[in-house]
Formats: sequence, structure tokens, C-alpha cells
Amino acid sequence: MKLKLPMTMMDFFIKSEGVWFSQRTVHHFDSAQDESGESNLIVKVLTKDDPKVIEVCELQKINPALATGGASFNWQDNLDNDEEPNPNYAAILVDLPNPETGRTGKFLRNRGYIEGIPVVDRYHFASDGVLTIDTEYERNQGQERCWFLTNDFRVRVSTVRMMNGVNLMAYCSERRCITRKELEEIVQKNAARSLGNTVDSEVMRHEH
Repeated sequence: MKLKLPMTMMDFFIKSEGVWFSQRTVHHFDSAQDESGESNLIVKVLTKDDPKVIEVCELQKINPALATGGASFNWQDNLDNDEEPNPNYAAILVDLPNPETGRTGKFLRNRGYIEGIPVVDRYHFASDGVLTIDTEYERNQGQERCWFLTNDFRVRVSTVRMMNGVNLMAYCSERRCITRKELEEIVQKNAARSLGNTVDSEVMRHEH
């Protein structure tokens, strides 16, 4: 399938919906702390009338009518665990695009990645589809860039700047996971194809 680059935040949310296997490398400049590792990222698209979207808008005193929708991002260490994902590792994002272009705007987040407080991010999409997100926290600044290399593989690079300079840099590569339902459908299609090939072979054998 040909890669179609998302150029609006809602298109980006829709393209990101699903389960991703994330591998991250983190470098701290001021300590030996290592946050590198692997996890699963679960993304769900939210409509503009979703109660979670309205709640985030009201929390930050924004008219919910300005929102086009949103998404929930949830991190889980192990997908083999049947327990519900920990809500402490979840974030709700609400899109507030610039109506003139749609390629720039702001989104509200009920909790920041660096500081666990509500924040407002500014974003823009470059002509090559690279999404840049800038976040102002109380004590530092964050910037993240994300882009799709294929429909099922994307890359994220982020930095956090403290008052005295860059504090950390992180690189994440994320691969879309196949759900059990999708895997079952693939197995069924392959089984049907194999059966069809077997029948064709038998017919040809008898004809000769």
C-alpha cells in the first residue's frame, strides 16, 4: 500500500490508531539514568463529542466546539498481560487546528510527558509530512518530531531543554502490531488460498 502522509492532526491520529511496539533509546546528559527499553503503545481515536475530549477542554477552559476530536495514548509494558492498561500511563490529546491551513495548531493534553500536569502543545506539519510538536512546561521545554516511514512503521525523536541546556534526547522506533483478529483473518485467507491451489492441482491432474 502506498504511503499517504498525514498533514493534519486528526489524520495523524487516525493513521496512528492501533497497537504499536515501541523501542526507545534515551540519553540523559546530566545523570547516568537509563530509561531505554521496550513497551507497547495503544492509540485510540476520539470523536469531538467524546466525554473525554469535552472534559479536557473544560479543564483548560477551552470551548469544546473548537475541537475537531482527539486521541488517547496508553503505554503498556506487556501486551500478553490481559489486565487493563494502567491509566497512570495514559494521556488524552485534543486537537485545536488552525482553520486556515489545518497543518498547524494546538492540542490540549490532560497530562504532560515530562511533568504530569495539563499542558498545551503547538504543532505543525512540514511539506514532507514531518510533525513537530513544541511544549512549554513550567521548568523546561520539550520538542518532538514524528514521521511515518511506511504505513506501519514510524519514528519519533525528542529533546527536553532545561534552563541550563539540553537535558535528554530520545529516539523511538515504532512498529504496528497485528491484532489477533487480523492474524486470524490472514490465516484463514492463506488456508483458503492453499485449498484453492490444491483443488486446481487436482483438476489439472485429472484433465491430463
